[in-house]
Amino acid sequence: MSLISRIWPIFLLLSLAFVLSGCGQVITLTPTPTPEPTPTVEIAALATLPPTATPAPYTPAPTPTPTVTPTPIFYTIQPGDSLLGVAQDYGVTVAAVQDANGILDPRSLQIGQQLVIPLPEEAEEDLANATPTPTPLAVTVQNMHFSETTIGGLWVLGEVQNASGQPLEQVRVAVSLLGTDDVEIARSNGLVALDLLDVSDTAPFAILFGEVPGEFARYQSFAISAVPAYVGNYYRDLVVENVASEGERYASYTVTGTVRNTGPEEAVSVQVILTAYDTLDRVVAMRKIVPEHNVVAQGGETTFSAVLVPAGGPVVRIAAVAQGRRLSGTSP
Repeated sequence: MSLISRIWPIFLLLSLAFVLSGCGQVITLTPTPTPEPTPTVEIAALATLPPTATPAPYTPAPTPTPTVTPTPIFYTIQPGDSLLGVAQDYGVTVAAVQDANGILDPRSLQIGQQLVIPLPEEAEEDLANATPTPTPLAVTVQNMHFSETTIGGLWVLGEVQNASGQPLEQVRVAVSLLGTDDVEIARSNGLVALDLLDVSDTAPFAILFGEVPGEFARYQSFAISAVPAYVGNYYRDLVVENVASEGERYASYTVTGTVRNTGPEEAVSVQVILTAYDTLDRVVAMRKIVPEHNVVAQGGETTFSAVLVPAGGPVVRIAAVAQGRRLSGTSP
């Protein structure tokens, strides 16, 4: 065998090894590193942050709801009006309108005359039992005296003073009895004795509790209604004179005197209001009476006599005042 034939197979093997070696460098891939896992954000971890403080809901203090005292209704008489028609328009009785305005004869109405329209009976009852308004009426309740009756009731006497700066009428006072826990256990009310309460004047009242509800710890007294007065209905020129009294310090008193008309007209529906006071200036007796004549002519006079039985005492002074109405509703 020749030398070439012997060398040739070796050359082929070397060439093949070289080729394979070169190809191996080309196709041999470097292993791709395994990627690091992406961090997983734990949402729950956010909950571990300090919570933001949340203020408690604000609850405003309750606002007191006032008991509204109805505004007085006034009506001015127009041509063709009648008392019956006015009463029907406002849902009240003719008698109620007459009583509120001191009208003795419905035919005496005059054009331009102003009438006070009273509340219907249901509204008057609600008003009488209403709680006092947050804004007090300009009426002062004072000089009160309590006295039990022989049959288990309770008389409450006192007086009011008009501090409003204008004449008032339909002045009504309430007295509330409270228990030891300040809860109301009884209430009663009544009108003052004077129909017209002039500026700074006083008028007595007497309120009866038919039954005393056990022991009460304290009381409250307040005016629950009052309206501006139409003074043209009232006769304001009556003077009480020559007042005298006879009696014991704690027993009954006989009070006498005269009522004189100093004005320009005849006075009708004349009444006398008597008030007795003790040493502490508390009202211990009051009475409204009709004198010998309830119509007093211009320049005339009439006498009166009445018995006062004080609920306490001793009585140190007795006050007397007269009131009357005008035949017409015109202003003086």
